[in-house]
Amino acid sequence: MPLRRRKAQLRTRAGKAAVDGYGAMDARLPVSELAKQLVRKAFPDHWSFLLGEIALYSFVVLLLTGVYLTLFFDPSMTESVYTGSYAPLQGVRMTQAYTTTLAISFDVRGGLLIRQIHHWAALVFVAAISVHLLRIFFTGAFRKPREANWIVGVTLFVLALLEGFAGYSLPDDLLSGTGLRTAATIVGSIPVVGTYVEMFVFGGQFPGNDVIPRLYAVHILLVPGLIVALITVHLMLVAYLKHTHWAGQGRTNKNAVGSPAFPHFTAKTTGFFLMVFGVLALLGGLAQINPVWNYGPYRADQVSGDAQPDWYVGFLEGALRLMPPWETDIAGHTVMWNVFIPTLVLPGVVFTLLFLYPFFEQWVTGDRGEHHLCDRPRNRPTRTGLGVAAIVFYAVLLVAGGNDVVAFSFRVSIEVMTWILRIALVVAPLLAFALTKRLCLALQMRDRRRLTEGEETGQVTQSVNGDLSESHRRLSPTARYRILMRDVPTPLELPTEGPVPRRRRVRTALSGWYYRDLVELPATDEQLSRIAERTAPPEPVRGPED
Repeated sequence: MPLRRRKAQLRTRAGKAAVDGYGAMDARLPVSELAKQLVRKAFPDHWSFLLGEIALYSFVVLLLTGVYLTLFFDPSMTESVYTGSYAPLQGVRMTQAYTTTLAISFDVRGGLLIRQIHHWAALVFVAAISVHLLRIFFTGAFRKPREANWIVGVTLFVLALLEGFAGYSLPDDLLSGTGLRTAATIVGSIPVVGTYVEMFVFGGQFPGNDVIPRLYAVHILLVPGLIVALITVHLMLVAYLKHTHWAGQGRTNKNAVGSPAFPHFTAKTTGFFLMVFGVLALLGGLAQINPVWNYGPYRADQVSGDAQPDWYVGFLEGALRLMPPWETDIAGHTVMWNVFIPTLVLPGVVFTLLFLYPFFEQWVTGDRGEHHLCDRPRNRPTRTGLGVAAIVFYAVLLVAGGNDVVAFSFRVSIEVMTWILRIALVVAPLLAFALTKRLCLALQMRDRRRLTEGEETGQVTQSVNGDLSESHRRLSPTARYRILMRDVPTPLELPTEGPVPRRRRVRTALSGWYYRDLVELPATDEQLSRIAERTAPPEPVRGPED
């Protein structure tokens, strides 16, 4: 009895302390206001919005497993003779980085499992960011007011690539060392200052003695810190700007519809995090990845056979292999265009276009309003075609990164395979763009037919004359709403009088190219008026002085 009374007193004191503490915080900070906003925040239910959560939770797994691995990894490039438990490499000289990687794999309890979970989480992290960015691009979720969040997302993608390459290079095995050799060549190809930058990065002539420790600092401190900061900014912007949502009954351009953060979203996202963690743990335990002991320690005079980097930087390797051997000698100095253009100029142009695309599309449309409804990709055929063309362009470069393996598998000479891929790099994206645009227009035509004729039932009726006809049923109001609720700008037109600047003519031509091809949907004037009302941007918030 005294024990129960003692527990009740402790609960009362703890509850009073919690209330007093919360009251003290709320008196100094807007705790209640923020908590109310966050608890009632609407989160969308569509599966496509889970892609960003996969990236976030993969990063959490990366942090957890990375902390464990740092307890046992030594990034030193000091060489010694290996005397560990992996017998095939005993007596071989190697750096401490490679020695401790082997120790984590064979001597640390659970080390190989954690190391493989870490590697799989890195691949899933980059893949989830990539697909998440594609979802945002194809649905137009980068438009005003989310341009800044698009820039944050693309920056996160660049940092994820850098983080993955740095971590991939740390074991100092023969495969990762081959990648570092390529990186040294890329840095050295920068005109005028390339040699000095390479000497600075590697601490002397390649391979130097400093690159692994420096990559280690970048991998565990600099880039993760930047990623955490940008993820925080990204989530704050998402909370402030609200999510986009797909068109549906009750969903307009002026509201945010979804499940409340607590308890619905909190319960679902907690379970989803455990699922992501479980899948990564399953992959780490059953699917071998990056068996560094098979490659051996790095030696500058050796190269691994069938050496390809991880998929997210494979496009750089492919660009290198497809680039013709162009070099220029200027005043006794060689400018390696065959390295500089595919590995520095090409990625620079690609990521610059990604950063600027929201503003480019805004300039083409002349649309300055806010957008909170997701576009159906079929309703923006030109944008969708450009996105698919970019994916095909990347896929060709990725295949080219393993052109030797492909040539060997198909019994084709490496020269023939290289020329096939060079031609495909130009032709395949153009064909993909044209095919995707026509497919989008065909899907629009199908939507028009569904609105006019209804949904196919699958039942065929034969008349007494032998004619066959298929019956249809009227579309449900939800399906009709989803099809009709589209917000596609009309192409800009040139003024009929006065001189027209060249910049205006270019803008008008691009606007026509973007939005001229469109299948008109059967809608009454009343329906068109409702659509215009529900897709109209929200009214700007006016201050007290207004």
